[in-house]
Amino acid sequence: MKNKIFSVLAFCFFVAVQAQEITNDTLEHWTKKGTISLLFNQSSFNKEWQAGGSSNYAGNFALNYDINYKKGKVVWDNKFIVAYGLTKIKDAPRISKTDDRLELNSLWGKKADSDWYYSAFFNFKTQMDAGYNADGICLSHFFSPAYFQLGPGMLWKKSNNFSVNLAPATMKLIVVDPYFTATTSSFGVLQGNQSRLEFGASISGYYKFNLITNVSIENRINLYSNYLDHPKNVDFDYQMSVYMKINQFLSANIALQTIYDDNSIQALQTREVFGLGINYGF
Repeated sequence: MKNKIFSVLAFCFFVAVQAQEITNDTLEHWTKKGTISLLFNQSSFNKEWQAGGSSNYAGNFALNYDINYKKGKVVWDNKFIVAYGLTKIKDAPRISKTDDRLELNSLWGKKADSDWYYSAFFNFKTQMDAGYNADGICLSHFFSPAYFQLGPGMLWKKSNNFSVNLAPATMKLIVVDPYFTATTSSFGVLQGNQSRLEFGASISGYYKFNLITNVSIENRINLYSNYLDHPKNVDFDYQMSVYMKINQFLSANIALQTIYDDNSIQALQTREVFGLGINYGF
């Protein structure tokens, strides 16, 4: 599995270096835009190094791709996100994940009045590889958990960089492998079950702006309240991505994410990834 993943990363690296940059590709009513980034870091210490430290190497791959449609009163925005990172610390028993995301967002709208649209949205989130805790216990793997949300609503869209979608009748489905619910509940799915179906309200927002030249910040937030179980306990998922372009191929990226989901764990979950590496826009 690891060899296959490294092969994919190597292929993407080859493509990123060899291909020429295409910043925007428009075909009739479709607009496509995305970035591929590869971030690497490495540290090495010999046995005489008095300050201490562990030799390690790490790599992160990220794909952020938008494909949007606009014709007359109809808009359809789609965002595909893939992120995967690995690190190996000398003498550690296994290679560990530093990032693992697979996400699809799709939002359709038909203009109602001014900046308002009748809308329908779909969101899918999962991860691609198994995750382990410090004791080597498997906590997750591909499609476990997997989250689905969909529902009708109203979209306020000021521009391609600023929008809010309100969906008061949202279905949410959580799917896990029975391995994780054999002896206890997992990710909100009760013991012995493989899925959990919820019905509630969803609010999602998107805002992207340029802080200074060649530095852009992308913000995404999703709020969800389950009408059927403790509706006052609002789940949220906030993601911020900072893109700093150095030149055509070199960039620095920062990804921050904060999640609260009391069905999974009654505490804040946080993630931060920083890297300097090769970036390719297409």
